[in-house]
Amino acid sequence: MINYKTNSYKQTKKIAADLAKKFLAGKAERKNVLVFGLIGDLGSGKTTFVQGFLKALGVKKKITSPTFVLIKNYPIPQLTNSLIVYHIDCYRIKKSKELLDLGLKEILNNPQNIVLIEWAEKIKRILSKNTIWVKFEHGEKENQRTIKIKK
Repeated sequence: MINYKTNSYKQTKKIAADLAKKFLAGKAERKNVLVFGLIGDLGSGKTTFVQGFLKALGVKKKITSPTFVLIKNYPIPQLTNSLIVYHIDCYRIKKSKELLDLGLKEILNNPQNIVLIEWAEKIKRILSKNTIWVKFEHGEKENQRTIKIKK
């Protein structure tokens, strides 16, 4: 497990950007979809993390949490023609079937994809054992966070 302490949203975004670059460097060796399960309380930094991750991959548009649409996708053509990053928000999900009906199984079966899932604990039973779990915790001060990454 890797632990980070941050004191600002900028530091949280930098950790995510560094992680994005690290995993993309190993993309050629990867044979499975890359899934990040983001867990933590409201306001703990999950969406901020996704913003930093996507910005590092060259996404220019504004990134917001897909709370109501559930799934957003971001093609990353400057890296490869087939890389798509999916941002999924399970906050409103009651049953995994809701996401399966939207094509989650196909998303999770494509090794070209990177999937960032907020509130991933709600669908843990359908996620691969290879999921990288990223846990966000509030710190003692308003902007402090602890980010724990478990592979």
